[in-house]
Amino acid sequence: MSTTPQSDTDNEDISTVDLVESRADAHTSSNVTHIMSQQQKSRRRLIGKDPDPRTQPPSGGKSEEEELTKHDESKGPIKLSHIYPIHAVSRGSILSRESTTPTPSFVGFRNLAMIVLGKLQYSSFFAVSNLRLVIENYSKYGVLIRFARLGISQKDILYGIFLTATIPLHLFIAIVIERLVAIPTVNYVASLSESEDKKRSTPKMERKGASMLILRPKPKYMWRLIVLLHSVNAMACLWVTTVVVYNSIYHPLIGTACEFHAVIVCLKVASFALTNRDLRESMLNSQPVPAIYNSAPYPKNLTLKNLSYFWWAPTLVYQPVYPRSPSFRPLFFVKRILEMVGLSFLIWFLSAQYAVPTLENSLVHFHSLQFMGIMERLMKLASISMAIWLAGFFCIFQSGLNALAEVMRFGDRAFYDDWWNSKSVGEYWRLWNKPVTNYFRRHIYVPLVRRGWKSATASVMVFFVSAVLHELVVGVPTHNVIGVAFSSMILQIPLMQVTAPLEKMHGPTSGLIGNCIFWFSFFIGQPLGVLLYYFAWNVSMNKVKMVVS
Repeated sequence: MSTTPQSDTDNEDISTVDLVESRADAHTSSNVTHIMSQQQKSRRRLIGKDPDPRTQPPSGGKSEEEELTKHDESKGPIKLSHIYPIHAVSRGSILSRESTTPTPSFVGFRNLAMIVLGKLQYSSFFAVSNLRLVIENYSKYGVLIRFARLGISQKDILYGIFLTATIPLHLFIAIVIERLVAIPTVNYVASLSESEDKKRSTPKMERKGASMLILRPKPKYMWRLIVLLHSVNAMACLWVTTVVVYNSIYHPLIGTACEFHAVIVCLKVASFALTNRDLRESMLNSQPVPAIYNSAPYPKNLTLKNLSYFWWAPTLVYQPVYPRSPSFRPLFFVKRILEMVGLSFLIWFLSAQYAVPTLENSLVHFHSLQFMGIMERLMKLASISMAIWLAGFFCIFQSGLNALAEVMRFGDRAFYDDWWNSKSVGEYWRLWNKPVTNYFRRHIYVPLVRRGWKSATASVMVFFVSAVLHELVVGVPTHNVIGVAFSSMILQIPLMQVTAPLEKMHGPTSGLIGNCIFWFSFFIGQPLGVLLYYFAWNVSMNKVKMVVS
């Protein structure tokens, strides 16, 4: 254990701020060099100058897993799993103008068009055919957009407001728990510093045969209690919301929003607890922490201001310090809000005008188990659901998260990579939703690998947790926990195994085959899940009726 800075022997209580700042000053510049080199490597991989370690084994340098699980032989193991700075530099989203990376390729969308159209040269025929469907839809149903069709009751709105107001309280419960354990941690380090001072001031002859240095016990004796309290707090966030949504909220839209909010807060509570645990460990063992945290070292980071920023920041991963943008840009923010409004209206229009009639007309085929009729409705719904999903992706990840990041001046806006060009199903899951990917990688995958788990087994555990959360977000609001969302996530594992070799292949067709497999599974799987949950929801609500197709 390294020696702490000296203090006066007559000072019984060492200041927390002085203690932490002196420890932060002891960090070398190697932390900064390491962080910047990692970000530079990631950027070079993104623009294609360096091979991507996700698709190729590293030839000389260490992979990201090795960097996160590295050991310093001179100081013993360094526990960086939960304190590794996922957000270290400011970056723009790759579809934004301020992005420093070149404009990504959109060849993946061309492959999607080939799947939808059959052949790309028939696009003009497809456009005319879709126009015919638009006219047919209008002739058959007219304009279906009505505010009254939302069907949201006052009871659902009141319960939604109640959950929206109470769910964030679990974050503030988490900081109370952390402050409780911070007190004995600081006292232990203070007593250690005092003992070291006495040791230096005592002659060697007086120290022989006597044990003068009586330290406070390490505060790990209460860490199990802290783990229990954090676990109960995080699970209570999910449990209370799930019970209220399942039993008291009828409309799936309100229920989904509340359940999604609870999942986000639950994950943030867990990240906050795990990160502060490793910060405590680093403080007790005099281990270095990333240099980016120097401006808010432990326990100086345990403030309401710091927690409130994490609450609203567009990330699931807690860090005491995040990279910040220089200033708030009102014009940029207004553009993102207008994009959200326009895309939300488009999603509403496509859902009400095209998706809902298709879903309603599918009930008769499900009720009579007409397989061909179900397949016909599935194919008709596939194109609509794909358009809705793509609009939703841009609305949330490009417009929504960038608008929130602008308000919070959050610098690292790499919320996604070019997932549409994925060569395999596994690469898609690593690229499309970076906030969730970063979370599972930092708090589940890497810690399991450090404990000796195989990479494949750790990945299975990640997808199992993700499958449970998907079932909660989809099954609970529809009042049908039937396992479809869970199974669809678990089935991604064999798809990843099948398409993984395509990532390592070189040639003009290797990327095309893997990308088409990814798009086809997505094109069919998503609308199938929507059909099944819609039918189950109508059955549970006794709304199944015969509809003439």
